[in-house]
Amino acid sequence: MPYVDRQNRICGFLDIEEHENSGKFLRRYFILDTQANCLLWYMDNPQNLAVGAGAVGALQLTYISKVSIATPKQKPKTPFCFVINALSQRYFLQANDQKDLKDWVEALNQASKITVPKGGGLPVTTEVFKSLAAPPALEKKPQVAYKTEIIGGVVVHTPISQNGGEGQEGSEPGSHAILRRSQSYIPTSGCRASTGPPLIKSGYCVKQGNVRKSWKRRFFALDDFTICYFKCEQEFETSLANMVKPCLY
Repeated sequence: MPYVDRQNRICGFLDIEEHENSGKFLRRYFILDTQANCLLWYMDNPQNLAVGAGAVGALQLTYISKVSIATPKQKPKTPFCFVINALSQRYFLQANDQKDLKDWVEALNQASKITVPKGGGLPVTTEVFKSLAAPPALEKKPQVAYKTEIIGGVVVHTPISQNGGEGQEGSEPGSHAILRRSQSYIPTSGCRASTGPPLIKSGYCVKQGNVRKSWKRRFFALDDFTICYFKCEQEFETSLANMVKPCLY
């Protein structure tokens, strides 16, 4: 059964399938380290290994979407088996007994749990806020107020004139930005080169689906004009390496 070591990590032995659908399970020593945000596995307890021997496998907890007990259809001949769903890959592991199975599933789900603040409800569909202060320049540009609306699942920013009316269609291009939902995959065409403004902020957030209304962890990137999201940080880094951004429509 798993135990907590002196560093407050959950440790113990499990059998992990070498490759998905291979049916071959290997005995490994697992360490669930919530502080380092990862699940590591070794050939044996690191205390019994040679100095400098590293982990033979690792998985970031932010990549885990669900941990559940494997169904008889998935692993009919493997008792006490559970599956970790991470991105597009599945990891099948076998515990020692029923209690061991329950403890590991609960610990992994708790460590990778997505927490949504209570009482937040749905976001306010319309609000007025001022744009970020412009950087120092030769000519000082006046600040512009915007009205934010969600139309058909798309966030639209509309400039508001000083007399309280909305901006006209013939306003200066670039005076406002329309933030659309990005596709959560890397497209092969129809994209613009990443020659736009630098990132303001990037990192993981939880996002509610438009149809199923479930919450999922996604990696977001924000610049002066757009906000894009990706399945994970690796996908975002790949998009930068390819010098493309996801399509915003």
